[in-house]
Amino acid sequence: MSGGSARFGGVSSADGTGEQLAFIRETVRRAKPRAARGVVLAERQPVARVLVDKGVLSLDQYFDYAVPESMSEDARPGVRVRVRFGGRVGAHGRREGGALHDGFVVERRDDSDYAGPLAPLARVLSPEQVLGPELLRLCRAVADRYAGTLADVLQLAVPPRHAGAEGEPSPRPLPPPPAPAAGSWERYVHGAEFLASLAGGHPPRAVWTALPGPEWPAEIARAVAAALASGRGALVVLPDGRAVARVDAALHELLGAGRHVVLAAEAGPQERYRRWLSVSRGSVHAAIGTRAAVFAPVRDLGLVVVWSDGDGSHSDPNAPYPHVREVALLRAAEEGAAVLLGGVSMTVEAAQLLRSGWARPLAAARETVRLTAPRVRTVTEYDQARDGAAQAARLPSVAWETAHEALTRGPVLVQVPRRGYAPRLACGRCRETARCRACGGPLESPAAGAVLVCSWCGTEEHDWHCAECGSFRLRAAVVGVRRTAEELGKAFPRIPVRTSGRDAVLATVPGAPALVLATPGAEPVAPGPGYAAALLLDGWALLNRPDLRAGEEAVRRWLTAAALVRPAAEGGTVVVVAEAAARAVQALVRWDPAGHAGTELDEREELRFPPVSRMASVTGSARAVADLLGLLRLPAGADVLGPVPVFGGNGSGGGVWGVGGSGGAGGAREEGVERALVRVAPGQGAALAAALKAAQIARLALRGAETVRIRVDPTDIG
Repeated sequence: MSGGSARFGGVSSADGTGEQLAFIRETVRRAKPRAARGVVLAERQPVARVLVDKGVLSLDQYFDYAVPESMSEDARPGVRVRVRFGGRVGAHGRREGGALHDGFVVERRDDSDYAGPLAPLARVLSPEQVLGPELLRLCRAVADRYAGTLADVLQLAVPPRHAGAEGEPSPRPLPPPPAPAAGSWERYVHGAEFLASLAGGHPPRAVWTALPGPEWPAEIARAVAAALASGRGALVVLPDGRAVARVDAALHELLGAGRHVVLAAEAGPQERYRRWLSVSRGSVHAAIGTRAAVFAPVRDLGLVVVWSDGDGSHSDPNAPYPHVREVALLRAAEEGAAVLLGGVSMTVEAAQLLRSGWARPLAAARETVRLTAPRVRTVTEYDQARDGAAQAARLPSVAWETAHEALTRGPVLVQVPRRGYAPRLACGRCRETARCRACGGPLESPAAGAVLVCSWCGTEEHDWHCAECGSFRLRAAVVGVRRTAEELGKAFPRIPVRTSGRDAVLATVPGAPALVLATPGAEPVAPGPGYAAALLLDGWALLNRPDLRAGEEAVRRWLTAAALVRPAAEGGTVVVVAEAAARAVQALVRWDPAGHAGTELDEREELRFPPVSRMASVTGSARAVADLLGLLRLPAGADVLGPVPVFGGNGSGGGVWGVGGSGGAGGAREEGVERALVRVAPGQGAALAAALKAAQIARLALRGAETVRIRVDPTDIG
C-alpha cells in the first residue's frame, strides 16, 4: 500500500531543488514495484491503484497495491476488490495488522509513487466492471462540489453487489426505435422542435413548465423515445415511486417492453442490481427511477430528465448531501447530453438557468394554459361560513359550497399541510405553545382523546398545564389531516372520506364522489378528467414557514395539487384558503410559476442569496463550529453569517428551524449546537468546497476533534 497518489512537486529554485525532486520522482517511477515477500507479481501492470471504501476526508485519495499474478486477469479497472488497509510493514517485508476493506480498482499501472513494498490485493470480489471511467469522473466531480469524499459518493452511486444477479446474463440490446410523433408536445411553443432536436442527436437544454393534467408522463416518454431514436441513452429521475410508476406505464405503452428499466428500492436488492447491471452492460439504454438513479451508468447518455426538481426528495439525506438537479447538470455537461428540467412549477435555480441563457424555456402559450387549468378562487380563513355544516368542518363558506357542488360530479381533493390529528397544540387561554417538560418540544395529539405526545422525543404527557398562566385547557394551533377528515366526515355524512399521507400513501382513487384528504406530495391521481375540485387549506402554514423557500415551496405544492383538477371548462375549481394578496397566491391564481420564480430570483440577487451566490452551512457544537471557522481560508469577498443557535429537536443541523420547520420564536434551542452560513460570490463555489474540506481535514488531523456537518448549497436556509 502506498501513502497515496500524490506526486512530488517539481518546484523550481536557484539551488536546484526542483531538478533534484524531478530526478527523485523519475527514479521512483522507474523502480520496479516490490510486493511483500512471497507474493508473485503480475507480469504486466503489477500495480493496482485502489479507491478504498473508507469515507474519511483525510483518506480521500487512491492507494497502490501489488497485483498477484493469480489475480491479474480479473483485477481490471472498475472491479470490486478486498484490500488490507492500515497496519505496518514487518521485518520480513510483510504487511502486518490492518483490517480488510472493500474497494474499487481505478487503474492498473507499471509503476508506483511508493518506493516501499506494496501490500497485495487480498481478493477480487467480482470480475464485473461496475465503476466505469464516466461514473468515476462524475462521482469525483460530485464529491468535489459538495466538499465530500469519493467513497461516500460511490456508496450512493453503485448499489451493493448481489452475486446471483451478476451470474445471470443480460438481454441483448434492442435496435433504436423510430422517432416518435410530437403528440401532446404540440401544445408547447417549440415542443415539436425540441423532440426533433433530440431525435437528431443534438443536446438541447430546456426548462419545461408542464401544463396541468395527466399528459406529462406520456410527454416524458416521448422525449425518451426521441433520445433512443438517435441511438443514444436516456435517464429520467422522479421524486417518488408513484411518479415512477406513471412514467413506467407511459414508456411501456409507447415503446413496449425491453427498452427501459426501473431502478427503485421497491424492486428488492437482487432485482434492482440485476436491472442496474443491464444498464451498466449496455443491454438497456434507458433508465428511470428515484434519487439514486441519477448515477445510473447509461451508455452514451443523450438525455437527462429531472421531474419536479424542487421536491425535497431530490436532496439526498446522506453525506455529502448532493441534489439530483446539480448532479444531472454536472453529468450532462460531462457527457454532452440534453437536459429537460420539468414540472408544473419552477424553481429559482431553473429560472436562473433560463436567465443565464444556459437553457431555453419550454412552455405553452397563455391561451393554452387558460384552457387546461382549473378555475382558482381565494378565500381567507376568517371568512365565516353561513352553513352550520360548514362551521362544524371549520371551512369558509366558499370552500364548503364548492365542495358540496363538486361532490355531485366526482371526487374532491383536500390538501392539508400537516399530517396527524392535532400536530400542534396551544394553551386555550393565553395561546402559548404547549411544550414537553422533558425537552421543550411541541406536544401533539395523535388521535381524539389520546394522551399527548412530544413530537421530538416521544415522551407522553399525562398531566399538562400551561407554564405561563396555569390553564389546563388546550386548543389546536394546527389541525392535522386526521382531525380534518373527522370534521369533514361530519359535515358530509354520506360521502366516503379517504386519507393519503406518510403512513399510507394512495396512488389512485376511484372516480366516484368522495373526499380525498392528503398531505402535500401524497395526493393520489383521480381517473379520467381528474378531481372535480380541490380545497387547499391552511395556506398560512406554508407561507409563514421561516424559510427562504417558503413562497416557492407553497407555489409548488399548490400547483401540484391543482394540476390534478379538471379544466375550468369542465367545472374544475380550486379554492385556496390564504391571503389573496400574497405573491404565491397570485402566482397560483394566474397559473404563472415562471413569473413567480423570476421575481424570487430578483430578490435573491438583491440579498445575495442562493442561487445567485454559493453558500454552505456549518453545523455542530459551538466550539467545533468556531474551531472550523478559525481554520477556514476563504476566497476574497467571502463572508460568514452567524454562528446562531440551532432550533429544533433532532440535532441534525439541517437548518436553523429544525424539525418540520416548526421553530422560530416558539422553538426550543438545542443546547450548545450552532450553525453558521458561509457565502461566496458566483464562480467561487469550487474554492468554497475545497476550503471547507481542507479545514475539516486539518481539524481532524491536528486535534482529532468531532466532525462538523458541512452542507454545500443547503435547501433549508431559515
